[in-house]
Amino acid sequence: MTEQKVLNVSSIPIDEFSNLRITSIWTFVMSVQWSEPWLIGLLMFHVVCLFLTVFTCKYYRAQICHFLLMVGLVYTAEYVNELAAMNWRFFSNFQYFDSKGMFISLVYSIPLLLNTVIIVVVWVYRTFSTMTELKILQLKQKARKAKREKSD
Repeated sequence: MTEQKVLNVSSIPIDEFSNLRITSIWTFVMSVQWSEPWLIGLLMFHVVCLFLTVFTCKYYRAQICHFLLMVGLVYTAEYVNELAAMNWRFFSNFQYFDSKGMFISLVYSIPLLLNTVIIVVVWVYRTFSTMTELKILQLKQKARKAKREKSD
């Protein structure tokens, strides 16, 4: 039993940069060297996407395009991960791109999906608001019609 525990502990990967055992998402995130230029660029990309999400709230068609673009980018994450895993030496100091796609999911897909969730929440809110306004107008029209019939 103790031999199995030792084997399990030794099978947990150790990060080369921070010498941490990667046992959770938090230790994985902490083991990333965030000062690499391409990661800073990726973070800036996500900030721009968030600003576009907020900015396009008033422009329905632009928001649809932005939504579809982000969903398309998430769809291509697997291919981006494979490409980055083959060519990581050209732009990174460490090989972050694992075969299960944990890194690409955490730093690329999840922020894009959070933006799409924000857009869907805005759409649902608008739909409920429109439905409420429509029902109020219908009730007002029905009351006016009943008032006219009563006076006639």
